[in-house]
Amino acid sequence: MVKKNIADAITFSRLLLSLCLIWLGIKFGVGPLPWVVWIMIIAWTGDSLDGAIARHSGTIKQTWVGAHDLQFDMTIAAALLIYLALADSVPLAGTLFYLLVWAVIFWRFGLNSTLGKLFQAPVYGWFIVISIRDAPSSGLWVLVWLVVAIILTWPRFPDQVIPEFIDGVAEMWQRLTFLAGQGNVTDQSNNSPT
Repeated sequence: MVKKNIADAITFSRLLLSLCLIWLGIKFGVGPLPWVVWIMIIAWTGDSLDGAIARHSGTIKQTWVGAHDLQFDMTIAAALLIYLALADSVPLAGTLFYLLVWAVIFWRFGLNSTLGKLFQAPVYGWFIVISIRDAPSSGLWVLVWLVVAIILTWPRFPDQVIPEFIDGVAEMWQRLTFLAGQGNVTDQSNNSPT
């Protein structure tokens, strides 16, 4: 249970790091971007470790924190986006629109791993571009971290992570086309004469 508690503490720390990102954006704007890079490297490292620690704990029972790992991941991505908006690196209106669209998507389709990753990917991609452009000495460490993370997880990354993501996207596409087809059937039945 000790390992499970350590894993939960690492997961929960992303909430604290999220609050730190928002505070840095409110207080300092773009100035602490190098600090934000290191905060994200810490968060991503923790995200890579917490699951492995939990799996090796020998405890089958899932804790509340472990069951909400995806929400903690999405919280730090949202906090990063808010930081970027507060630092004038992305438009505030665009940030609000992005968060609103995703809130509607999650409300309509629920929260699953694939949607969570799709929510996070553009935020992290844009952050990497901004950090390399505006704080290159720190931003390059993001690329180093990504390369090391892929190397360390190499057997799992191409064999499990990528196929799971692609399967999840395909499943979401099928759900969308099915729902769109149901909408057409409903529309046709409503337009038919009675």
